[in-house]
Amino acid sequence: MLNLTPDDLICRVITLIIALTVHEFAHALTADRMGDLTPRAAGQLTLNPLVHLDLFGSLMVLLTGYGWAKPTPINPAALRQHSRYAIIWVSLAGPFSNLLLAAVAAIPLRFGLVQIVAPTGYLPTLGEFIYIFFYINLILAIFNLIPFPPLDGEKVLSALLPDQVAGVYEKIRPYGPFVLMILIFVGPVVHFDLIGMIMTPILNGLQTILLG
Repeated sequence: MLNLTPDDLICRVITLIIALTVHEFAHALTADRMGDLTPRAAGQLTLNPLVHLDLFGSLMVLLTGYGWAKPTPINPAALRQHSRYAIIWVSLAGPFSNLLLAAVAAIPLRFGLVQIVAPTGYLPTLGEFIYIFFYINLILAIFNLIPFPPLDGEKVLSALLPDQVAGVYEKIRPYGPFVLMILIFVGPVVHFDLIGMIMTPILNGLQTILLG
């Protein structure tokens, strides 16, 4: 958990509204373009944050940097060509949208157009906001690719599993969210931060690439 200062809280609230909304809109738009009108019918083909934000998932972003929005309803059978692999592109659209937002935010940081300086009051500086926006979007992109339900990476894994394994996987799938919560909250307490072990080297590598 984090000890949030007012400036940090402001940065995180604005970031999560943008990042999670764009993430779910990317899922909805990709599915719609591939022939599945389910997100459109559910009213989720929109950039209205009130449609997408999930209370608990948003609190997770504020407190841990990890989190999620309301899942976009997808009908894989309606996707163009009815390919089992079409769902992969829909699933990857969300994390890739966060990676794109992080890459755009990295531009002024990499070229020194803004400076990351501490605030003198309650409001964040521009450089502080851009860096937190960059960092959280990068975290969300990586986190959502982890193959645990309800994350996007799980849908990718499910589509790639051979049929003989998929049946076994479906039986353990419902326990995924519970296991994920244990890993996030209990893991660091017992000094077994599997999520951190997975994400940290990827996060550091992408930061190096994007920020130099």
